[in-house]
Amino acid sequence: MAITSSSTLYHHNNFEYDVFLSFRGEDTRKNFIGHLYYALKQKGIHTYKDDEKIKKGERIGDELIRAIEESKFYIIVFSKSYASSSWCLDELVKIMECHNTTEHTAYPVFYDVEPTEVRKQSGVVKEAFAKHMKRTMLLGNGGRLLNKQPIWPEYRDEAKFIQNIVEQLSLKLHSINFSVDENLVGMETRINDVLSSLRTGFDEVRMIGIKGIGGGGKTTLARAVFD
Repeated sequence: MAITSSSTLYHHNNFEYDVFLSFRGEDTRKNFIGHLYYALKQKGIHTYKDDEKIKKGERIGDELIRAIEESKFYIIVFSKSYASSSWCLDELVKIMECHNTTEHTAYPVFYDVEPTEVRKQSGVVKEAFAKHMKRTMLLGNGGRLLNKQPIWPEYRDEAKFIQNIVEQLSLKLHSINFSVDENLVGMETRINDVLSSLRTGFDEVRMIGIKGIGGGGKTTLARAVFD
């Protein structure tokens, strides 16, 4: 399996990858996933995406399982034929196993399907789920993921949607890196507040002021956000 990955601007020691992309290639590889992966790479987010030339069998291989285990965040792109792939569902089972038992976090993205169709297994995805009933039953607590409110607002403009995904992940990875920096202990909440106020996923200019008593950490906070 060929592994495509980006630079390591946000990468930290606990995981080999910042993000693992789970998707159905025939639906999204040459459009949404291709654009999303490029945007993540440009932002310096270390991302795992499988090679389209890989010959996939009935079961996911050990290398892919390791990549899932070694990724902090999962972006699961539910598309019309995602559930018709036994490979995708096996990926999802492993992702949910990690999501439910460790410090990994999974986020659903609904591409060209309505969230309710996936959650209720109806509409265009009903037949796909029906083909792999045993695997969907193995998902267990996966329903909680499907019912999870997406952290990204819906956009009709795909470019803006991708930009928002990348910026939100960037904020979360910033938070992780700051929290493990021994010089910034206790500042994580304040850093996140400033980063959220900046709303970097939006096309507008913002000016943020930091006030406080002398020696309260204003300069340290500003430097952390700038970095």
